[in-house]
Amino acid sequence: MKKASFRELAKLANVSTATVSRVARGEANVDPEMRLQVRQAAERLGIDLEERRHQKSAIIAFILGNRTVLHQFQARVLWGAENYCSSQSKELLFVSHRYPAWVAPKELHLPQILNQRSLVRAVILGGTHSANMLHALREREIPFAVLGNNVLGPWTEGEYDAVYSDDIQGAYDLTAHLIAEGHRDIWFIGDTDLPWYARCAKGYRESMTAAGLRPRCSKIHSDDRELGYLAMRSILSRREPATAVMAGSDQIARGVYEALSHAGLRIPQDICIAGFNDTEAELMNPSLTSVREFPEELGRHLAEFALRRIQQPDAKPQQLTIPTLLVERDSTRRRTPRPSAQARSRVVVAPEM
Repeated sequence: MKKASFRELAKLANVSTATVSRVARGEANVDPEMRLQVRQAAERLGIDLEERRHQKSAIIAFILGNRTVLHQFQARVLWGAENYCSSQSKELLFVSHRYPAWVAPKELHLPQILNQRSLVRAVILGGTHSANMLHALREREIPFAVLGNNVLGPWTEGEYDAVYSDDIQGAYDLTAHLIAEGHRDIWFIGDTDLPWYARCAKGYRESMTAAGLRPRCSKIHSDDRELGYLAMRSILSRREPATAVMAGSDQIARGVYEALSHAGLRIPQDICIAGFNDTEAELMNPSLTSVREFPEELGRHLAEFALRRIQQPDAKPQQLTIPTLLVERDSTRRRTPRPSAQARSRVVVAPEM
């Protein structure tokens, strides 16, 4: 049943909607007689002004799922969400939460703070989450928005409010750029059991296939920097042909740098390296070509979607994809021919430091 609006309440109480809002907020500068009229009218219409007040001062919970609290990319997503909530006079509560993907949604343990429905009104799912968390929140009627790139397991994307980084297209563009630079033996290094690396690998494969080239993906599974080191050492030890490497993250690229240094190989003279997410690229030596994502924008829109879901619980789910940007730096500047004018239009060349 549709709840009565403040406009209807104001009409019945014979006061302005502004007066109704001030009463609902608990402000003191309201005539006692008018306050009584509003409260009596609210009772007749079945409006809980106390509940409305809680909704206005609601806290949004940012749940960092199954990731380290110090993860730089996720910290920037959090920062973007916090800024947006602050602009809307809402508070953001950070919660780190780990849980297994195999537990049934009805049995999944949620953070205790979510049981206080009058306090926490919606959730932002950052970090890494699995489909059972999405189902659990929906079953318990808790509004939420999810970072779509990082959901493990099968899920129906169109059924949820989700924000994405366009990492598939970003990986496609980066691979196409390396191909345009003259590379043919290009490797992808990333743990494709994880959804964000699987998405990057998808863009890489599509770009290689479109150019009639053979995709080459590392099969090693490990954590970021260690993964880059082990995978690159494996490629070198097997004497695989490789003139360029696309790492699924800047952190993986750091490991690749270490492996090449130990092997006495130079970047970019002997092999070109590119990363993804552009969180550490400028700090590396040589500076790393990378695909820049915009985590603050991801966080801002996740917060926007979560707040909108509170206001419009029956609205159609929304999905939004944030573009990426390819930034060329020293780690790939060596080969010819240069990209075509069309390819260059998608590339930003970082200035020399």
